[in-house]
Amino acid sequence: MKGQNKLFIAIVIALILGVAIGGFVHLQYPESAEPFSKNIKLLGTVFIRLVQMIIAPLVFTTLVVGIAKMSDIKMIGRVGTKAMLWFISASLVSLFIGLVLVNWLEPGHVTTLPIQDAASAEELLKSSKGFSMEDFVKHIIPKSVFEAFATNEVLQIVVFSIMFGIALANLGDEYAQPVVKLFDIIAHGILKMVGYIMWFAPLGVLGAIAAVVATNGFEIFKVYAIYLRDFFFALGILWLVLLLVGYLIIGNRLFELLRRIKEPLLIAFSTTSSEAVFPKLVEELERFGCNNRVVSFILPLGYSFNLDGSMMYMTFASIFIAQIYGIEMTIGQQITMLLVLMLTSKGIAGVPRASLVIIVATCSMFGIPPEGIALILPIDHFCDMGRSMTNVLGNALATSAVSKWEGQLDNHGGDL
Repeated sequence: MKGQNKLFIAIVIALILGVAIGGFVHLQYPESAEPFSKNIKLLGTVFIRLVQMIIAPLVFTTLVVGIAKMSDIKMIGRVGTKAMLWFISASLVSLFIGLVLVNWLEPGHVTTLPIQDAASAEELLKSSKGFSMEDFVKHIIPKSVFEAFATNEVLQIVVFSIMFGIALANLGDEYAQPVVKLFDIIAHGILKMVGYIMWFAPLGVLGAIAAVVATNGFEIFKVYAIYLRDFFFALGILWLVLLLVGYLIIGNRLFELLRRIKEPLLIAFSTTSSEAVFPKLVEELERFGCNNRVVSFILPLGYSFNLDGSMMYMTFASIFIAQIYGIEMTIGQQITMLLVLMLTSKGIAGVPRASLVIIVATCSMFGIPPEGIALILPIDHFCDMGRSMTNVLGNALATSAVSKWEGQLDNHGGDL
């Protein structure tokens, strides 16, 4: 754990340095803020790309090995059913909390935000217009597994890996064992790479934070203070609910789990990418005692279906935009919106700024001006920090809970 603590401290120092350097550039050299931001952001880009490089092979090998080792198709079905029940319940709770709190706090009624130029939202508006059931299906079922690997489409890789894993499980040990062993070695080799890549995390954090502060300064926090305050309060309530449920299931070991995932949480918060911590999260959950077969099966599914922070943000932001424009929505309309968001959000995991695309599509559906997305674009980065961290927590709890229900949560703590 000593190396982990060093990395955690390095990330915290990088976070503080990033804010300080960005603030200095913004205040002292405002004319250089744009080029500075563009250049220092490359540190974050290097880290994110290093992580993205190993996501597809890691998801594929761990998921195939996990399912093939289960060999019992009934067990695969049982674990999958428990996981989906958790995902659906958590998604509904997250959406509902967002809906209740945005109606209670009414951030759109108490703030007067400057109306942003809709041009900044033009790209999102375009990408949401093509949203349909056809796109939903295409996004889930891969046309080519190589294309899915090349574009890091996690959901498509998951679909292929599950089918391939089940096929291997039914081949019998004589045929399947050599392939499973090879993939197992590859998976552990990639997990070894995770350790090396994570030492780039402090540089990535420094670059990402410095770029945002240099461009936007500290003023952005003041302008949108109420919106951010209310959103993070709502996230805090969601965390309490998730942690309470986690405590009821895994007891005092919840605190050990939080200690183990503190780095992934901080990296997700700083880089606004829950994808960036996927490999590290796999490693830490196995060290925590979750069965590696359960981890390799549940976690990739969770990244596609269990984005609690993003779910809550969707209802919160959609109703906020309605409030800004003075559009009153009935309880019935809001419940309908919740159910629509529940369904539409499931097929778009992994798409850049997916939450915003879904919000635009939903606003159009309910007669809310979709251009209102331009109002929250300037602070979306800060909201994304909170929702990325919450997504990581939700998936860690889901994996631990299913492991516990399967009676496969060890107390060894520390060994892969």
